[in-house]
Amino acid sequence: MINYNVIATITAASAMITMIIIIITTTTIIAITIITITIITANIITNINCPCNFYMLSIYFNRINEKEWEMSHNKCNIIALLDLRRAQTIYILYDVNSPEGFNLRRDVFIRIAVFIKILIKQETEFKWQLVLPPWGNLYHWRSKNIGFQTQLPWNLFFDILSLQKYIPVIETYQFLQEYSSENNQTDLDVVYILQNDEEMFKTGIFEDKNKIIKCNDKSLQFHKMKSKKYVGHFWGYNNITSKAVKCVIFHGMISNLKQNLKPNIYRSVMFDHMEIALHDFYGTKEYWKARRSMRYNSELYDIANEFRKSFFNSSNKYDKTERPDDWTKEKNRRNAIGGPYLSVHLRRRDFLVGHSSTVPTIKSAAFQLKNKLHELQLKFLFVATDATQKEFNELREYLSNYTILRFIPSDYVLNKFKDGGIAIIDQIICSYARYFIGTYESTFTFRIQEDREIIGFPTKTTFNYLCRTKEKCNSNGQWEIVW
Repeated sequence: MINYNVIATITAASAMITMIIIIITTTTIIAITIITITIITANIITNINCPCNFYMLSIYFNRINEKEWEMSHNKCNIIALLDLRRAQTIYILYDVNSPEGFNLRRDVFIRIAVFIKILIKQETEFKWQLVLPPWGNLYHWRSKNIGFQTQLPWNLFFDILSLQKYIPVIETYQFLQEYSSENNQTDLDVVYILQNDEEMFKTGIFEDKNKIIKCNDKSLQFHKMKSKKYVGHFWGYNNITSKAVKCVIFHGMISNLKQNLKPNIYRSVMFDHMEIALHDFYGTKEYWKARRSMRYNSELYDIANEFRKSFFNSSNKYDKTERPDDWTKEKNRRNAIGGPYLSVHLRRRDFLVGHSSTVPTIKSAAFQLKNKLHELQLKFLFVATDATQKEFNELREYLSNYTILRFIPSDYVLNKFKDGGIAIIDQIICSYARYFIGTYESTFTFRIQEDREIIGFPTKTTFNYLCRTKEKCNSNGQWEIVW
């Protein structure tokens, strides 16, 4: 028989125990909360002059991590705090010695791109972002009446989405929008000015070095203001400063700069004179991946292809030079034929002085080109050159039995793509020729040879050079693609 009195007593006791547990738990939570609020409030009162502390309670209950709390507490920087909460992105900026040309700068990009690719694999707790330095005021860009050739973005010349398939990159103007700033002033954490070790060049003994030294007036192109921030060229932007500038005697591979990054301290690091740092993986598969990612702006391809079609009856389909839109889908091949024309890069101007022992006269160049046109049974010659109009006319006179062409841009194309874009169009047209002859030790020639390797031409049609006075001369070797 069921004893309902006993059941009622047990039920009442259970309810009482449950109530006591709830009261104890609630009291404990309230006590912990009061203690927490008291500690935070005490901190706010202690640091009443810090405006960020008035945000502490709300930020705290949104679960900031220990590092975020330390930053907000110690530096009173709510902007930096919110940036950390977005992601711990490390921005790497760089610049190159101002006299260096367009095509060497492209090579420097490959060095740092591979460097960052390795960082992404090794240092996974951070997001690494390369900031592309704007183009401007290069030695060979001499056209007038086309507007300023400064602060030109990379997307004017290259396919940014293609670059981003290799590493994360953004334009400088995007960085200025994305990176935290105060009063529209972007403050970098540190600038490293790389310098060669002159003693190594005197003694001929070269060894790796990464040594911070005191900057002298000659090397320091950045100046300290009363605010203790540094101002400098920064590609012509007057709203960029740096908290610190350090001069570094550097010799070695670019990977040796990893120790200078200090991602737990710096969020933005700039390297000036980045051309000093050497390739880690020159000519390797990784090098060629970075190089293949450097597809040009599609409009530049369109302009070059229209020129090929109009003057040479050349097209990718018939020339067996078709490529997938995505560079990661490219395959190793050597069956490209190219258009029915010979192309040459005929370098003049500064090479007549700096490389006088290897640069041919116009007459000598014409003799070599005539022989090759005859050998290949071609009637068309495309010339990419910085020669004067007088020199070009002289070349045509020596080759009067052939059709000699160079690319002359319309006013629209020149004004839109500037001298850099016109140079790329020249390179594209050269890259798709049946046979290419370059200028010894010219980076403009190197880039054409790389493009032809990627397209899939037989090496014998690519690694050829004009000689000083005879048909056979030294070459730069064959840097063939690695897949």
